[in-house]
Amino acid sequence: MNELEAPPRVSPLQTMHIQAITFDVGGTLIEPWPSVGHVYAEVAGRHGVVVDAEVLNQRFIAAWHAGREFDYSQKAWAGLVDEVFSGLANELPSQTFFGELYDRFADADTWRVFEDVRPALQCLKEQGMRLAVLSNWDERLRPLLEQLELQGWFEEIFVSAEMGMTKPDGRLFDVVAERMGLDGPSILHVGDSRREDLQGALNAGWQGRLLERTNNHQTDSEGQIVPSLMAMTKIT
Repeated sequence: MNELEAPPRVSPLQTMHIQAITFDVGGTLIEPWPSVGHVYAEVAGRHGVVVDAEVLNQRFIAAWHAGREFDYSQKAWAGLVDEVFSGLANELPSQTFFGELYDRFADADTWRVFEDVRPALQCLKEQGMRLAVLSNWDERLRPLLEQLELQGWFEEIFVSAEMGMTKPDGRLFDVVAERMGLDGPSILHVGDSRREDLQGALNAGWQGRLLERTNNHQTDSEGQIVPSLMAMTKIT
């Protein structure tokens, strides 16, 4: 471990009784549909910019993983979209169709709820589990979850842009635990990012699971990886 990297406050094998589960949103509860590239191509095409959706998908992935600081503000999104379309359009989207694209991702029909989401939430509710959302997102999240009829499953929705911090910042997890009136080790966070969700939770003293729906096995050797949200109904 790097000397400057703080160790987790609790072991990843922590088995303390779970009183609440928080969920990431993008890639965990919902995904862009049919894909980010398809939506980008649809909107750009209406403005005379014709680009293959798969090309845009590849460029988005490259831009997303470029390692920049990203605060989920509209300005940050505009910069990322400009990077995706750099060299593909005569004018950058921030000067043309970015506003329309930004609004498009606020629409429910641009997103798909994963098939395991509602059954898992139903089972957890029936078990009496407290559920909340903890997501790096912006002001579009609450109305989007309402449109998708997901908001009602959660007692709290914690949005990074509203809180001025993003995962994996341990202060964000601390604030969420305080607002829920719980000790960190009694909260389990589930998400699809190893850095933001799993390590963020463990380093903050919470329990964590990494969701990898492409996995064919139930868990990894340390029990940190799950292939479905239905696995959450068996660990509490």
